[in-house]
Amino acid sequence: MKLDILKLDASTAGNIDLAEEIFGLEVRRDILHRMVNWQLAKRRAGTHKVKEKSEVSATTKKFVRQKGSGGARHGSRKAAQFRGGGTVHGPRVRDHAHDLTKKFRKLALKTALSAKAKDGKLIVLDNAEFSDAKTKNLVAVFGKLGWKSALIIDGAQVNEGFARAARNIPQIDVLPEIGANVYDILRRDTLVLTKGAVEALEARLK
Repeated sequence: MKLDILKLDASTAGNIDLAEEIFGLEVRRDILHRMVNWQLAKRRAGTHKVKEKSEVSATTKKFVRQKGSGGARHGSRKAAQFRGGGTVHGPRVRDHAHDLTKKFRKLALKTALSAKAKDGKLIVLDNAEFSDAKTKNLVAVFGKLGWKSALIIDGAQVNEGFARAARNIPQIDVLPEIGANVYDILRRDTLVLTKGAVEALEARLK
C-alpha cells in the first residue's frame, strides 16, 4: 500500500510503502468493540459505594414484639425497608478492568490502523514540526489541510512547540508513538502519522 507523504504546507514530499500486515487487514468491528470496552473499563474509578445493612447506624433492639402485633416480625431498624436502613445489592468498590491478551491488543491496534486506511482517513506527514509555534497559526494550517478532528501521532517524542500550539485546538490530539491506542484513533475522524511514527509502529507491530 502506497501513500503520499504530506508537508504542513499541503505539498507532497514523495511517497511511502505501508506494510499490508499492519495497514491492510480486514476491518472487524467485534475486535474494535472489545478493545474499546477494555480501555474504557480500565479507566473507570470503581469508587461508587452505598451503605449496606451492616454499615448503617441504627438501634439493634427488637422494636416490636414477636407475636400479637399483627405486623411483621422485625428485629432490626437496619433493614432496607425502613428509612435510614441499608441498601440491598447496591454498588460496591471494585475494579472494572478485565483481561485481554497482548496478542489480541496488538491485533486490535492493527485493525484500527487498517480501518482508517480503508476509509481514506489515514495521512502520512513528513514531520510534525512548526517553526511559528502559535495556536492561531496552526489552526490556519489545519484549516487548509481540512483537519477538523484529527489524532496526530509522532515518533518516539513529540515536538514540544508543535504539541503546545496544538494543545488548545478542539478535537485535535497529539501523541507520541508509544501512546497510540485504539480508542483515541477511532474517536477522531482523521489519523495523521509522521514518517517516524510509521517506522516505529511497523517495528512494534510486526
